[in-house]
Amino acid sequence: MSEYQYYEFQAIDRPLSEADRQALRALSTRARITATSFINSYEWGGFKGDPARLMETSFDLHLYLANWGSRRLMVRLPKRLVDRHLLDAFLGEVDCTELRVVGENLILDIDRGELEFEEWDDGSGWLAALAPLRADILAGDLRLFYLLWLAAVEADVFEPDEPEPMPGIGPMTGPLEAFAEFFGIDPDLVQAAAERPATAEPSTMSARAIQGIISAMPDPEKTAMLSRLFYGDPRVAVELRAKVRERMATTAAPLVAARTVGELRARAHAIGIAREHAVAAKAAAEQKRQAAEAETARQARLLAIWRRGEGVWREVESEIERRNTTAYDKVASLLVDLRAVAEERGVLPDFEKRLRAIRQRHIRKERLIERLAKI
Repeated sequence: MSEYQYYEFQAIDRPLSEADRQALRALSTRARITATSFINSYEWGGFKGDPARLMETSFDLHLYLANWGSRRLMVRLPKRLVDRHLLDAFLGEVDCTELRVVGENLILDIDRGELEFEEWDDGSGWLAALAPLRADILAGDLRLFYLLWLAAVEADVFEPDEPEPMPGIGPMTGPLEAFAEFFGIDPDLVQAAAERPATAEPSTMSARAIQGIISAMPDPEKTAMLSRLFYGDPRVAVELRAKVRERMATTAAPLVAARTVGELRARAHAIGIAREHAVAAKAAAEQKRQAAEAETARQARLLAIWRRGEGVWREVESEIERRNTTAYDKVASLLVDLRAVAEERGVLPDFEKRLRAIRQRHIRKERLIERLAKI
């Protein structure tokens, strides 16, 4: 397959109307279109629509993958729920990312090309794995942007004394791990960054602590959120999580000193060396195990040869008379084992005498003699 492209869109806050789906069908007759998604792949040609435009009008998430190494993710976010200036602080030097305002929304557009992956990937499953990141961002979790900052670190954008933009990204979640993998961000850098925790997460707090924070919220604020929930506002949950996170931050422990790009690189290098050593140790252990198993099997085979006695020599003569390549190979194998048995039993001279006799009797069988010369 010379070319392959995969497109997937997902609507979260508002399902697609029938008119929306008809418009999408005009862009592709073979796409899978539902009230919340549009999925298509191409082995020739390409998508007729404009993904950026569709994100502005219809969808909240878009993923693109091409087999020549291009990968793209777009996320639409309600502008009022996101601190644009805070995001800009992360993305100022990240070339692969654009954050643009479209009406009441922000669209985060991440586009990396010329990535190298060893295994074939048809693109399916990625957006489902990455989709929770949108809710995390709206709830105030900015670790995705730290990962984008790491992509710039990997590209040597920063000086060694540049500080990291937040204390860390630990503990990693499944969606964050999927994001780093999808965009090919150096796993050693990711592990180094994740060795320190990010700010406290609601999911890591006890239910009692969360209930305490919610109970302390002003009654008008709680009433307003419950009213919106009653009328089906899909954003209430993420806003509540953001408020809980904000109140948690005021009681969090003092932040440790930020690490520098140089320190992160040094730690990532150490992690890479340790990983290589672990891989080498595992390979050596596996090789030792296989060698032990092979020796055990060899000893069992030699014991069986010894117990058969003259029957093995008769089998050698019988195989020789078959006069074909397979038989000669078996003869050579049997004679190798007979030599090993003779060495272990202290009767090697007797073996060599019988081997010389075989060579003399079958001197005209050139292919056999070639094999016997190696024993």
